[in-house]
Amino acid sequence: MTREQKIQNDIRVAVSKSGCTIFRANVGKVLLENGRWFDTGLPKGFPDLFGFRHSDGRFFFIEVKNEVGRLRDDQKRFASMLKKYPNVIYGVARSAEDAIKIVEE
Repeated sequence: MTREQKIQNDIRVAVSKSGCTIFRANVGKVLLENGRWFDTGLPKGFPDLFGFRHSDGRFFFIEVKNEVGRLRDDQKRFASMLKKYPNVIYGVARSAEDAIKIVEE
């Protein structure tokens, strides 16, 4: 089974080569030495990767899953919200090829 981190890295390279700027959304919480939690501030369910196409400036969001990965409920809710906006592109990718199809929609 392929690790999602490898799939993400493959997608970042492929999508960058296809005329897009792409970013990885680092999410999570970290316990600091002083006992306080640091939260990245992104909402629950925010997709793994996001960016924009150079050709028209449209934003895209890509949730990355491996061969057996499934969307969590918070990811489904976030996807539903994004899909309400016709100028926003959203998709789930299990490979670089899937991601290219999403951004070239």
